[in-house]
Amino acid sequence: MKLAPNCYDCLKRLTRQAAGLATRDASLRQKAIEEGIKILDSQFSYDEMSIVVATKIHRLIKEITGNPDPYRLMKEKEIKLAKELYAEAKLQYHDSFRDYLKLAATANAIDFFRAPSIIADDIRKPVNFVIDDSEQIEARLKGASKVLYLADNVGEIYFDLPLVNWIRQFVHVIYVVKPLPVQDDVTLENIREAGLEGKFGSIMTTGVASPGIIFALASDEFKEEFESADIIFAKGMGHYESLSELPRQGRFFCCLMAKCKPVADSLRVPVSSYVAILW
Repeated sequence: MKLAPNCYDCLKRLTRQAAGLATRDASLRQKAIEEGIKILDSQFSYDEMSIVVATKIHRLIKEITGNPDPYRLMKEKEIKLAKELYAEAKLQYHDSFRDYLKLAATANAIDFFRAPSIIADDIRKPVNFVIDDSEQIEARLKGASKVLYLADNVGEIYFDLPLVNWIRQFVHVIYVVKPLPVQDDVTLENIREAGLEGKFGSIMTTGVASPGIIFALASDEFKEEFESADIIFAKGMGHYESLSELPRQGRFFCCLMAKCKPVADSLRVPVSSYVAILW
């Protein structure tokens, strides 16, 4: 999925947010914002994906401020909130693929641009998929050999775990996280800090600290696993952006809440819709 006109303001907002989180030094923060917007202005193109531009902006802000993880405190709050909400939300769902899929999907309401109260309200609501290919993917999972599960935001890990373990009854699952911090995406360090490293089975990283997957920068190990997997199970808008640029293969399964208009328009659904689409 390529950039849309609305994406410019969103990326500008991202630049200001990341710089503000990265440092309390006003002059350093202003420099990071100014240089970040220069990247935005020079790189913004309707032939490019937003995750590519965002990755360049994040790298620059980290370099200027000397902060390798600007979203650290935000992530700590997010994971605390998610753990509390998970204890409440899981009571609505039962031991089945469809229910665990809905439970995992509901946590995609978590987003660093959204207020905690709005996130909590959305997670407490029952999930109804506007696009629902869950029956097809459930059937394919039972005949697959290997699944790559592309994780998204750090707070989603509690909600992902029951689904990952359900899938592991039938097929080898590799839970894929980011190698280093970027936005509020989950890293291996975050999994360890939550005490869940041994719960997911196999875990690997993409090899690149980017929202979604920038395949040109991903590790060879990840690309080999990606090519050999029967099913790519992808959470979140960033992964949808990445996978929707590839030829439709019938092995990409995107599970997300369409939280912005460009993504919603691309999927032809209303904003804030939940989608479970086989690509």
